[in-house]
Amino acid sequence: MIRFEFGDFFQERLTQLRQEGGYRIFADLERRSPGQKPEPKKNDGLTARLRTAGGALQAFDHRLGREVTIWCSNDYLGMSRHPRVLSAIHAATDRYGAGAGGTRNISGTSHEHVLLEAELADLHGKEAALVFTSGYVANDAALSTIARLVPNCVVFSDALNHASMIEGIRRSGVDKVVFAHNDPLDLDRQMQRIGPGRPKLVCFESCYSMDGDFAPLEAMLDVAEKHGAMTYLDEVHAVGLYGERGGGVAERDGVMHRVDLIQGTLSKGFGAIGGYIAGDAASVDFVRSFAPGFIFSTALPPAVVAGIRAAIRHLKQCGNERAALQRRVASVKMRMLECDLPILPSPSHILPLMVGDAVLAKRLSDSLLERHGIYVQPINHPTVPRGTERLRITPTPQHTDADETHLIEALVDVWPRRTSTSSADVRHFVAGA
Repeated sequence: MIRFEFGDFFQERLTQLRQEGGYRIFADLERRSPGQKPEPKKNDGLTARLRTAGGALQAFDHRLGREVTIWCSNDYLGMSRHPRVLSAIHAATDRYGAGAGGTRNISGTSHEHVLLEAELADLHGKEAALVFTSGYVANDAALSTIARLVPNCVVFSDALNHASMIEGIRRSGVDKVVFAHNDPLDLDRQMQRIGPGRPKLVCFESCYSMDGDFAPLEAMLDVAEKHGAMTYLDEVHAVGLYGERGGGVAERDGVMHRVDLIQGTLSKGFGAIGGYIAGDAASVDFVRSFAPGFIFSTALPPAVVAGIRAAIRHLKQCGNERAALQRRVASVKMRMLECDLPILPSPSHILPLMVGDAVLAKRLSDSLLERHGIYVQPINHPTVPRGTERLRITPTPQHTDADETHLIEALVDVWPRRTSTSSADVRHFVAGA
């Protein structure tokens, strides 16, 4: 019997991935918190102790154990360290224990879950909400279920939609039409080609995580409504951060009531883990009743859910974190521009520094960590298209003026010495560093 050499195949593909610069090495970061020994220099959750490293990082293993500053966290508002959140989690852990005990259908629905879904529905001005184990699962489960079960449905998807949306649409098996990114005119053209009586589902994001741009929500909704389409809006990188109560870009723009289904995460602006959808009662109940990704997943631990509720309640009532975030983002962005760093013209809290080469992006990331104790993970394919690799900077309200100055000085130090930022310039500089 001839057996396929699985191990050889795996190693060959991994070698190819390393040569292309796309192989990911996890930095083992121990986020520091108050009360730990030795005490961290800062108690804001942005300081981490570098425990282990591998690959290219082995060159400076003698520096392991030192503190580094994180500049690529998705804990955008620092809610994972907020005292109200931690207090709620501690109290709920003592009350409920560590886990949920089952799926939502089988003993896993605690009163905390019921209260969280009511809190989320209220946040978005919707009739109902449904919590999932992650934002990825929420998109995958909701989109695959709706598109698959609605007869003869066709899905219109923005060209830069997240992988979870793409996967959910793909698994549904229905016809998909990709329209140009943030282009309501192209969406209109594409929708005109489909018969007026056919069910249509339009899927797009409010804030795109890699370029940091916003969707023209009102114009997109105008087109969808013109063609009688259902709308599905991913607000993952916006909930908690925008709007008077943190309801996202749709709340900020005054169009939340026009969106049929809003999808969000509990792991970024709210600082924990999980995802959700919010919409009218029938739509949410439909997904709850038919989506395998929801039905067969163990529920989030009640203690985590309690912490999320505390974060949402705080951000509904208080805009201090949002205001502080915008001030820090504006300051960092201005100083990057002053230093001719190749930042995309992002209007949001996400600041992408373009490199354009996977190997070079990794080397720049390593240089920041080795020389300056700054951790910024390089973003490569398949997260972004090849040739658009970048460092993705995410300021937070917890970063200080000193942190900001340190970051800018470090970026200037490791970046090419010229105003041009082509791959050739970066390669020349890094090779000689």
